[in-house]
Amino acid sequence: MFGRHNHHHHGRHPFGFHGHGHQHHRRGGRVGRFFDHGDLRLVVLKLIAEKPSHGYELIKAVEEAAGGAYTPSPGVIYPTLTLLEELGYATAADAGGGKKLFSITPEGLAFLEQNDAPVRGLFERMADVASRSAAFSPQILRARENLKTAMKLKLTGERLSDEQIATVVAALDEAARKVEQA
Repeated sequence: MFGRHNHHHHGRHPFGFHGHGHQHHRRGGRVGRFFDHGDLRLVVLKLIAEKPSHGYELIKAVEEAAGGAYTPSPGVIYPTLTLLEELGYATAADAGGGKKLFSITPEGLAFLEQNDAPVRGLFERMADVASRSAAFSPQILRARENLKTAMKLKLTGERLSDEQIATVVAALDEAARKVEQA
């Protein structure tokens, strides 16, 4: 579980997590790890036990459970899902459009039950982080997602003119200035 390896030489993470597990960036450039080895597997398994999900939905569910303090990358989630499949704990069904819908198997449910205390502990700790995290405000998350979507749409279309680039840069710089002053 996270926060249990006090013998490491890494400084304490602001939320009690140490410098091991999956990478997690904080303000000021601090890089640490949010989960210890195997913890994300338990979290993902618990989430698909509650609701069969696509990889992207699981990324968002973990981010929400952690109060925005950690967002697993696709490069972490999809190998975890593959491992859960290989262990026989999850199954994937083709949901069309290249998407897979992941569900828990009876073996996965038994594994979750055997690990009930650690799983509860992980979700309690994520809830604690979420309760102390200003990053998780539904309004802020919605606005951040709107910005990401707008940027993706704008940058994957036609080549932007110099004027369009200047407008986007000015809007982003102005938004950053306002956030810093808030």
